[in-house]
Amino acid sequence: MDGPRWTLLDATLERVTFANEETGYTVARVDPGRGGELVTVVGSLLGAQPGEFLRMRGRWGSHPQHGRQFQVEDYTTVLPATVQGIRRYLGSGLIKGVGPRLAENIVEHFGAEALDVIDTEPARLIEVPKLGPKRVKAITAAWDEQRAIKEVMVFLQSVGVSTSLAVKIYKKYQDGSVDVVRREPYRLANDVWGIGFRTADTIAQAVGIPHDAPERIKAGLQYCLSESTSDGHCYLPEQRLLTDAAKILEVELAGVIDALGALVAEDGVVREELPGEDPAQPVPAYYLVPFHRAEVSLANQLQRLLDADTDRLGAFATVDWDAARRWLRGRTGADLAPAQDEAVRLALTRKVAVLTGGPGCGKSFTVRSIVEMATAKRAKVLLAAPTGRAAKRLTELTGHPAATVHRLLELRPGGDAAYDRDRPLDADLVVVDEASMLDLLLANKLARAVAPGAHLLLVGDVDQLPSVGAGQVLRDLLADDTPVPHVRLTQVFRQAAQSGVVTNAHRINAGTFPQVTGLPDFFLFACDEAEDAANLTVDVVANRIPRRFGLDPRTDVQVLTPMHRGHAGAGTLNGLLQDALTPAGPGVPERRFGGRVFRVGDKVSQIRNNYDKGTAGVFNGTLGVVTALDLVEQTLTVRTDEGETIPYDFAELDELTHAYALTIHRSQGSEYPAVVIPVTMSAWMMLQRNLLYTAVTRAKKLVVLVGSRKAIGRAVHTATAGRRHTGLAHRLHTSPPRRDTPNLPAAPH
Repeated sequence: MDGPRWTLLDATLERVTFANEETGYTVARVDPGRGGELVTVVGSLLGAQPGEFLRMRGRWGSHPQHGRQFQVEDYTTVLPATVQGIRRYLGSGLIKGVGPRLAENIVEHFGAEALDVIDTEPARLIEVPKLGPKRVKAITAAWDEQRAIKEVMVFLQSVGVSTSLAVKIYKKYQDGSVDVVRREPYRLANDVWGIGFRTADTIAQAVGIPHDAPERIKAGLQYCLSESTSDGHCYLPEQRLLTDAAKILEVELAGVIDALGALVAEDGVVREELPGEDPAQPVPAYYLVPFHRAEVSLANQLQRLLDADTDRLGAFATVDWDAARRWLRGRTGADLAPAQDEAVRLALTRKVAVLTGGPGCGKSFTVRSIVEMATAKRAKVLLAAPTGRAAKRLTELTGHPAATVHRLLELRPGGDAAYDRDRPLDADLVVVDEASMLDLLLANKLARAVAPGAHLLLVGDVDQLPSVGAGQVLRDLLADDTPVPHVRLTQVFRQAAQSGVVTNAHRINAGTFPQVTGLPDFFLFACDEAEDAANLTVDVVANRIPRRFGLDPRTDVQVLTPMHRGHAGAGTLNGLLQDALTPAGPGVPERRFGGRVFRVGDKVSQIRNNYDKGTAGVFNGTLGVVTALDLVEQTLTVRTDEGETIPYDFAELDELTHAYALTIHRSQGSEYPAVVIPVTMSAWMMLQRNLLYTAVTRAKKLVVLVGSRKAIGRAVHTATAGRRHTGLAHRLHTSPPRRDTPNLPAAPH
């Protein structure tokens, strides 16, 4: 509305009490400088940070529960003019390197001119006692960056960009930020972490890009394909892509068809005919370029390995297997079961092979046996797994060092690997555990790095959830008529059969309701409502399990939930568990970022690959604990599960999320002493057999289900929903026939 109903309120932002990351709606407390009286403000504060001095336009209102509050329509950031305001502004931690004590010294020396001095004569800061040249330089650089960002924000704020995103845009484009946002807003979705198509689209509309502009429709089509890769698809069939894009973009189908044709002509996407359900009716399939390249490359690399004329484990072509088994029994103290014996021979005589099977079926013992026999022949063996926890477990069971696949390949900024076809790994045998987690892009990088004649063994449980990233590599390799040989272990060994966790995992996988009474390691706490299940889950984690089993609720117990949203979703549960295990308190430093608050002791997870962090990158899914939080230097430190200490600037905190509760998808490849799984009908769309099976198989000692029998029954009886759209199995089928290496014994398929 117009005129006199609007009111201006100048105040210092003291703290944010609530922030919705999606809508930007914020509840905050501000100090208008009236003797310490704080005022509640609500509205979109667009990422404003505590300590900033805000000039807010809005109106006063009253909330029935929370009383008088100021409803913000828009705001600008201004510099305070009073000595008290300057002192608080400088001491708020807003400027990196300046805390309350140093702010006090600066203001005591320069008074009301302090900000002018920093802005126009920063060299004079050396006059402040105990402020050396190094700190002066750091403060000057931080101030210059803040000032440049503020200037860019004048424009970005007018088109709905939050402060946190503005910082990222500025760091990416520097002085070109405004020009890129105004002329090429859809570039932001590809170039800037944290900005997707929807945010870029909002900005585009604000700068006047027409609703039916070809560049908007092309960006929308690429967004649909990108979103589909998040759901595991490598491509989308034409009809689905067109329908999804027209719906999302709210434009006529004809415009979408034209834009798709233009994208193909520009090599923005790849079109290829692939077999459909009816082999006589091929389906037009559309890929994003990197995924098409990776799929074609992976099929070719696997065929290259299978067809290699040399064999770096050639000694096993003529080995006396009876003598080898006797020797192995002397080393391990146990005989191989027939299927395990087949798997050992397969890994050592065929250049690409797959070993699959459920819990308790002896995959680990089989892998140990393979490594023992290979190293006895002085073969160079490299072991890897997709996650740090899985690599650590592989090291423990084989006694041979294992690394994550990322570290094995030495992935570098940009995602390129130090090891590839031109510089292969120096190994005769490469073994990758938890291979169900390998997505298309990572599997391609791995296959490219295996030397000709070397052997590649992929080990995993194909009945678990497929990879978080696009593809279903393990499942595709096990498809009928592929040239990749495999063994599936099915026998549950006696010791494992005594475990309720193992027994119930197999019951679930067979479509049978788990046994939830009379077992020492598998329990159900029954309740029907999602909110009740959430509260009960927190009680189980924080009180009941520690009291009965002596397990640490932060390091030994992991909550795994089907969904992120909802009362029993990971988002809500992380807040409840943080309050229970790492609560706020007087003198406890914390940092709010978006809707999250970080404190020392928090369990956290990395949610993107960052090749620039740590000694060799920090990767999506890496878990750790916050060990330090410096409000002056604006850094937070995480100690990862792999034992590395990683610093994060506050501007990078969108790369971290709390990990007291994880979605089941994000838990893949990890094992925990105990898992607690809330299963309620509020997650009914996600309740599938392989989801519950994956969650249960993450536990080493204890599983506690919290929720309703009806929801568990639905999960158990719902076979996996439709397969992912992938072309790998087809490409392997259609590759030239494999030439068998001479003199190798027949191997099982």
